[in-house]
Amino acid sequence: MNYYYKNYDVLVVGAGHAGCEAALASARMGCQTLMLTISLDTIGKMSCNPAIGGLAKGHLVKEIDALGGEMAKAIDETGIQFRQLNTKKGPAVRSSRAQADKKAYQLYMKQVLENQDYLDVKEGLVEELLTENGQCLGVISHTQTAYLAQTVILTTGTFLKGTIHIGDVSYSAGRAGESAAEKLSESFLDLGFEVGRLKTGTPPRVNAQTVDFSKMEIQPGDEVPKPFSFSNHSIGQSQLPCYITYTNSQTHDIIRNNLERSAMYSGRIQGVGPRYCPSIEDKVVRFEEKNEHRIFVEPEGRDTQEIYLNGISASLPEDVQVEMVRSIQGLEKAEIMRFAYAVEYDFAPATQLYPTLETKRVRNLFFAGQLNGTTGYEEAAAQGLMAGINASLKAKNQSQLVLDRASAYIGVLIDDLVTKDIREPYRMFTSRAEHRLQLREDNADWRLTEIGYQIGTVCESDYNKFVKKKKAVLTELRLLSQTQIKPTEEMAKKLEKVGLPTIKTAMTLADLLKRPHITYQQISDLATEIGVSSTINLDQDVSCAIREQVEIQIKYAGYIARQDLQIEKFRRLETLPIPSNFNFDAVHGLKTEARKKLSQVRPVSIGHASRVPGVTPADISILMVWLKSREMKEINNEKKEDKNLLA
Repeated sequence: MNYYYKNYDVLVVGAGHAGCEAALASARMGCQTLMLTISLDTIGKMSCNPAIGGLAKGHLVKEIDALGGEMAKAIDETGIQFRQLNTKKGPAVRSSRAQADKKAYQLYMKQVLENQDYLDVKEGLVEELLTENGQCLGVISHTQTAYLAQTVILTTGTFLKGTIHIGDVSYSAGRAGESAAEKLSESFLDLGFEVGRLKTGTPPRVNAQTVDFSKMEIQPGDEVPKPFSFSNHSIGQSQLPCYITYTNSQTHDIIRNNLERSAMYSGRIQGVGPRYCPSIEDKVVRFEEKNEHRIFVEPEGRDTQEIYLNGISASLPEDVQVEMVRSIQGLEKAEIMRFAYAVEYDFAPATQLYPTLETKRVRNLFFAGQLNGTTGYEEAAAQGLMAGINASLKAKNQSQLVLDRASAYIGVLIDDLVTKDIREPYRMFTSRAEHRLQLREDNADWRLTEIGYQIGTVCESDYNKFVKKKKAVLTELRLLSQTQIKPTEEMAKKLEKVGLPTIKTAMTLADLLKRPHITYQQISDLATEIGVSSTINLDQDVSCAIREQVEIQIKYAGYIARQDLQIEKFRRLETLPIPSNFNFDAVHGLKTEARKKLSQVRPVSIGHASRVPGVTPADISILMVWLKSREMKEINNEKKEDKNLLA
């Protein structure tokens, strides 16, 4: 075995979305970082859907950006269609989504990584972890080269013993055309980690020249696209349309008649698939009452004819896929360029991790991404960012960063992973966040950018933009809260002129804006009428973001205040620590299930313990009494020691 001549602070294995964010975060924090990937040509590759964001996923991307990550900037630069989702609902559940030019996205991310200071990017297949006395020292590649580092982050995606299934054909691969990592799982098992099996899939891609788009519903992007990154104020490139079509009874009959040839239904696949993104076979079987299922027809880029058929992920044989696709309106003559397949891979249940994403079994070793049982680029990138931050902080002997459930969707994601025994691919939803009114897309920078700047992931220019924006928001809030109007005849005329109702009592502009159906623009027009000019003297795109923030903060002030009280109560429980060596088996009165679960998860606080599945409020009460009793014993022992010293 040879030792590479250079030692690193942080070593990242994998260059998917988790690996990219982990490596960039570490390097931006000033740590000498190495990224090892099976292929330099697939850095940041979109294995499945060529899109970023979506419901709740958009929140994650905004938070990644606020903390200094790269995903939002990458999609702003390479997106081909931008849409705001849930615009008719409240701001808490509005989300951003964009179709990506997937090759442009890849090249953008590769260029950023290669030009990042303190970061080396190398090609190499990792086959073994190098450990000693319960501590990770580095990795060993397939060429028997040892790379040493203070901390190691594994972001292996679907490559651990990856197996692709198409009908009755199966072969080893992490993605179509790419080799799997066969030996690293054995290293996990040798170290005592639990390893399970999951499954995901991808739909066929067809040639756009063989698609009749005139038979489909067109789905354009937003007229004025909104960027993901807080550092960008507009999207300059043109947008491409997507389309919608549907399966039909003929499609469903073809699938039903060939279920025994599907890898999923023939028993060839053992891993559990994503419940919220089922294969088309699953949809037809589970929802047999439905006569059609929607398919989003999405371009994979500006300079390719490949079209992604979002909604018909499958593991059917190739001949059946051709028949199935050609039964769909607009796809009657479609030529499949890439066939759909299912991929099965090893994962490590995340209850084996601390909230920092460091493993409990091996010190200085961090897991992130699909390895932890998640699905989706955004969930992977969020974990990668936090693993990169915490691995760097550990390498520097500094306190690590844990975002709680009231701070970020990232906090909800990681808390769910390390607390709940998840046995199916995890996907983020807004319903998973108890405090989602406070965790909106629009205020992710308000919540997290200061943290990112303090630890070194947010650059000076982005931080200065944030400070300028925050100052403008606070100034505008103060102006609206201090400007009072009275119910005079003259005021009634001015209110009528800008389309506002008359008032019966004196009130501030902020009070008026709180009323339903009254917009910020109307308030701004009224301010002009009464001679009060806005303090926002920035360009139009910037001022729109500021006005949105001001309007939301004023309109939802009462709801936000109530949620603040809930968060305060939540954080009181989070500050009641549980010692890392606490013996749950010694607590009399705890149910056997609670003892087992708590011993497995090793919660760091009472709040954390209360979210462990199988632990009841009664168990938490017993645990709090026991911890209080333990604390009193320690205080009494300290007093006795003090008396003995004085004697």
